[in-house]
Parts: sequence; structure tokens; C-alpha cells
Amino acid sequence: MKRNNLTTSVVAGLAAVAGLASTANAVELNPDGTGQVLVYPYYTVNKNQQTIVSVVNTTNIAKAVKVRFLEGHNSREVLDFNLFLSEYDVWTASVFALSDAGLSGDGAAMTTTDKSCTAPNKDVWTGSLGTGRPYQAFLPFAYTGDNVDTGPTDIARTREGHIELISMADLNGALRTAVTHTSAGTPANCNVVQAIDPSNTLLVPPTGGLFGAGGVVNVAQGTFYTYNADAIDGFTITTLFSDQASLTPSLAQANTGPGIATAYVFGSAGQLIRSDYSTVGAPSNAIDAVSAVFMSSNLFNEYNVDASVGSNTDWVVTFPTKRFYVDNQILGVPLEDPGAIQPFRYTFGEDAVGNGLGLSCTQVELGQYDREEGRPQGVAPPFSPPPPGQPASSLCKEVNVISFLNVATAPTESGVLGSTLVTNVRPFAAAGWMRLGFTPAAQPHFSRASIDGDVYAGLPATGFEAVNYVNANVAPGVLSNYSGLFRHRASRACTNATAACS
Repeated sequence: MKRNNLTTSVVAGLAAVAGLASTANAVELNPDGTGQVLVYPYYTVNKNQQTIVSVVNTTNIAKAVKVRFLEGHNSREVLDFNLFLSEYDVWTASVFALSDAGLSGDGAAMTTTDKSCTAPNKDVWTGSLGTGRPYQAFLPFAYTGDNVDTGPTDIARTREGHIELISMADLNGALRTAVTHTSAGTPANCNVVQAIDPSNTLLVPPTGGLFGAGGVVNVAQGTFYTYNADAIDGFTITTLFSDQASLTPSLAQANTGPGIATAYVFGSAGQLIRSDYSTVGAPSNAIDAVSAVFMSSNLFNEYNVDASVGSNTDWVVTFPTKRFYVDNQILGVPLEDPGAIQPFRYTFGEDAVGNGLGLSCTQVELGQYDREEGRPQGVAPPFSPPPPGQPASSLCKEVNVISFLNVATAPTESGVLGSTLVTNVRPFAAAGWMRLGFTPAAQPHFSRASIDGDVYAGLPATGFEAVNYVNANVAPGVLSNYSGLFRHRASRACTNATAACS
């Protein structure tokens, strides 16, 4: 009888958990790669490279999506438009340098041959590449004029950064019909969705089911660095539709219930942590739920700089939510007023010790190892050289490219990707691995506490290692490149003053 009672209680408990899981909504980094929001950690057009982007709608539901390109210094927007995906649709585009296409200017631009509806329509884009391919040049307006932020003001600032796609709404009825492709392969009527009133009742809260990919390609060199976009699911339960002239929706609009943004985070011990953030009277706190799923106390990856195989390595480290903690334009404080929000320390352009104009520096810790457990003798070498006036080993931008070059002076570009957002590490060995610590003793970093006191140590980060091998001996006069990309691995640490994070 006791056994039957025990079994009944266990089943009842499991049913209660199952019921909770079926009704709860929470921001999560979906390990299966599909979601409502996609984060592409890097794009570049440097070094004669292009970045190709794709997004796939795996569902039978039409969707309205915000596509946003953000430059790498302070994540100011350089291009923003609305994309309408029909059921099972795929959208692709390529980001290229204007100069590489024989056009004037030193900035970046985007082109596509895809037929999916966009707002604004492609016929009002910058121009055509002469092959029927429309292109839209990236724009400097968000960091020039009244929007200056002490960072670079030239158009070259658009050449590298990162990308977000945010589901705004699912489309019903006539809106869905308008974006559905006909037998000719074109949408039925893009005009219908290019002037949607945000209050239109055929716009309904978005579901998930999007996945994306990016790739940095140099056709002449034969290199191709490909990655899957980070997929955030459970981001919103409300419609977030806005027209193409709006800076919304943004990652700071996470909502999982009335007045709350909840995050589900997998701890390093495999436990599932639930952290709730109140948005009552403080809607900006919603960004903490998104940051929570990217929080890392350490990033880990390998490097290879072996001259005998012609190898070089870059690490891309992107902080996809950093601007919501350091950009005075978002924070609403004067440029000279220190008002950064933890886990970051300085607002962008705060002219203070340990920072500088056009920077928002965050000190990190480096731990290098070779492949046989060896490590540097004495103090681990910092970034070389450190940025002037800043602590050793600081990452000062929204998108950071750490290059492993054995040079004594600061490089102007990274060894693999040709990034000008470069910080250099002199490698300890020809090959090995490195730990990038986000809780250094000199400047530890911690998130704001959730409602019930969960505090994550570290920084919200994503990115990858790009490695290239050059073989000059394939055949006489033939040079061959072998490229690879490996996503960073991470550890997480969550503490709670009164209980375990759970």
C-alpha cells in the first residue's frame, strides 16, 4: 500500500512539473538552434571578404521579422528593415564592401536576390549592382551628427559588427496570403505588408521556429568560416511589430508574462536555473533575462599559430547585450556622466581611468596552456600591448577580435579575419588553448540580481575561434588555404545569498 501511495505521489509530482513546463514561458538559448530571436556574432567585409547570412522559417506560419545590422564599436545600428517570411521560407543576403564591388565609398552594403517581401521595398534601396541585384549601403546616421558617441565617425565603422533578427509577429489572414509565394516564386502582394498598421488584428504574437547561419568567405583565397546563429526562444508572448523607421523591437523587450521577464539557464553542473526579472516600473530590466542566457564566467577555446603548418588564429568575442548597459543614448544619461550598469564598468566614451573616449573597457583574465599542460612561467602574459591608459587585458568594444600574433607592437588588423577591432595576445606556444576569464580578481563582474537573488558571475558573451592553415606546397605555384571555425565553450557561475540558484 505504501508503495502504491509513493508511486501515486511521484506521478502527481511529475504531472505538476509537466504542467508547469507546459505553461511557463521563459527566455532560453535553445540548444536545438531554433527560436524567436537569432544572434549572428560577427560580420565583416575586411580583407576582400564577404559575409553571407541566411534565415530559415521551419514552420507553416508566416512571420514578420526585424533585421538589424550593428557596428562593432558600440552596436549603433547601421541598417534596419522589416522582412516578411512565408511558411517554410528561406531568406539569404550577402554583406560586401562597396569598394570591392567597384562602387565609391569605404563602407559596407548588403545585397540579395531573394524574393521575400521587405519594407522598405527593394526598389528604393541605394541602387543595383548591374546584374539585377539591388543593394543597400550601410548608414552612419546612428553614430554621427546629433548621435555622436566619441567613437569613429567615418563610414568604415560599418565594415564589421554583428546581426540580430527579432520575430515581431506572426501573420494571419490577408497578411499571410500577401507574403505567400505564388507558383512563379514571388510573393502575392508585398504592398499589403509594407504599410501595416501596428494595431492590425491580423498581427498576432510570434512563435518560434527560425534558424540562421552566417559565413565569412573570401572567394579568391578559398577561405570560408561558417557558424550557426544563436537562437533565443521564449523571448516574447506579445506582438512587437514596428515599422521600418523604428529602433524597436530590441533585445530589451523580452517579456514572458505580465511585468516579468524570466530566463532559463543551464548551469555548469547541468542544473536548470530559473531567474525572474521584474519589469514593473522598470521595463529596461528585461534585458537581464537575455543577458542571463549568455552569461559566462569563462570562455574556452583552442589556438594554433604553428609556423610549420602556416597557421593563424583569431577569436571573436561579442557581447550582444552590452549596449544596454553602457550606451548613454540608451541609458539616458549625459555623455560625460558615469552611469554604466553591472556587469559592465564604464559607459561608452566615459573618459575615466581604465577607459577612454570611443571605448568601454572591461578587464578580463587570460590563462594560456600548451597541449602538454604547460603554461607560461610567472604572470600570464596580458594583451600585448594593453590599450593606452587601460588595465592589462581589457576588451573595450562590443565586438572584439583577439588575434594570436607573435608581434611586439599592436597590430592594425587581426591575422585571420583582418579585423580592425583587434586586440592581440602573444601566444605562449605554437598550439594550445586559452581560458578567457570574466571574473578577474582585480575587476570582478556580476549581473544584477534577479527577483529571488540569483547573481551570475562574468559577462554575457558569444563568439568563436577562426583558424586558417596555409599550404604553399600543394603543387608548384599553387597555394591552398584550409579554414575552420569552432564556437567557444563556456562555464557559468550563479550564486544566491539565501538559497541555491535553482
